[in-house]
Amino acid sequence: METIIPIGGRVKYKITLDPGVWIFDDRKVDLNTYFNEEHKTDDALEEYTKSVSKHWDREIMEGAVYPPTLKTEVKFEKEKVLTGTFGIPFKPFLVNAEPDQNAATVVIEYGDNDRIALSLEEASGIILGFSKDGKPLKEDGPLHVYYKDGSNKENPIKNVTGFIVE
Repeated sequence: METIIPIGGRVKYKITLDPGVWIFDDRKVDLNTYFNEEHKTDDALEEYTKSVSKHWDREIMEGAVYPPTLKTEVKFEKEKVLTGTFGIPFKPFLVNAEPDQNAATVVIEYGDNDRIALSLEEASGIILGFSKDGKPLKEDGPLHVYYKDGSNKENPIKNVTGFIVE
């Protein structure tokens, strides 16, 4: 099984994806709860401003010394990483590859030369599952593809080998 997944085709930059390092990425989402929650599309600057503002307010109210509650939060996060089921949005990778202006679809290659085509808009919403119960997807991975609406949550696209922008 190949663990590096390419994004190629009609893109300015050919990108390779390594699901093994995404566990450390702040963009990861918990797949056990992701499809049950409401998602709003905020821009990155607004999210950053809110997080910095929250941190600043905490330091003003409590001081720069970490209160005991932060230590337990860190322990909880470590436990969650070791036992969680995670995915990551595909959109940032697709944006970084810079699809050609004439490109219209993203073809997902999976299994034994199977293919499925999605529009660029649909592909921008997919979630790439990379971990189940704290372990990488070795048997049928390294990636599972979930649609934005979670309609294939029980039966995701498995054994993904590449993405081709056409």
